[in-house]
Amino acid sequence: MKKKLIAMMAMAVLATGLAACSSNEADITNANAPASAGSSVSASAGPSESAGSSTNMGTGVEGVLTIGFDQDFPPMGFIGEDGEFTGFDLDLAGEVAERLGLELKLQPIAWDSKDMELESKNIDCIWNGFTINKREDDYTWTTPYMANNQVFVVKADSNIKSLADLAGKTVVVQVDSSAEAALKDKPELVGTFGDYMTAANYNTALMDLEAGAVDAVAMDDIVASYQIEKRGGQFVVLEESLAAEDYGVGFLLGNETLRDQVQSALEEMAADGKLAEISNKWFGKDITTIGK
Repeated sequence: MKKKLIAMMAMAVLATGLAACSSNEADITNANAPASAGSSVSASAGPSESAGSSTNMGTGVEGVLTIGFDQDFPPMGFIGEDGEFTGFDLDLAGEVAERLGLELKLQPIAWDSKDMELESKNIDCIWNGFTINKREDDYTWTTPYMANNQVFVVKADSNIKSLADLAGKTVVVQVDSSAEAALKDKPELVGTFGDYMTAANYNTALMDLEAGAVDAVAMDDIVASYQIEKRGGQFVVLEESLAAEDYGVGFLLGNETLRDQVQSALEEMAADGKLAEISNKWFGKDITTIGK
């Protein structure tokens, strides 16, 4: 009888222990599991700020302003001779970040992937000679800080002097660029081209022009002027422009919190002369438009 009683007591203790282990395992599993939809439990390791909070001002990473830019788009954003990222827009972004008390992160992107980068919040904004026109409803924008034209660039010794002279010629444009968008609105002009091509970036397009592989490049006037100066005047811009446009900083649609902070900083820079100072550094004159 004693033996039976001892055995029953041992089984009871063992059952209690197993139940406790099972309960602990369940607790551990639940603690590590992602919260289900509608659950009040957060799956994150720590407290987080909601998008657009006053703490992170709508940045994807709190305290960091991540700029998406095309690293082959001088003078707006590119790799300098020292191997570091530089450019007019990057200087503007750096000054804005400093005034907002944010760390600046420069994130080069493939231009035709800019929307994906923005939507996935890998970047906070697109700031790189980004044209507002015909994209007004696709992003949340600052007001324009610079005006620009889309133009055609040809070799200085070319016999191409007007848009009519592009008939039968090979024209190249950067993929998913404002120039490409402008040409979509001019099918009658594109129809006269002998060949119409796209390039990954304008450095490649201008190298092809220099080598004689193409006859003309459709591109931003500001970028063209910079390239012509750097390349010793071997290219010229046709007098007839393709389209007029404005540059702005583009944010994910609805991110007005961060847009308003950046806009405020830009207006402050215009008022105290910093915007003009940066413009003079890159272009020898103030070509900005805020406050004018």
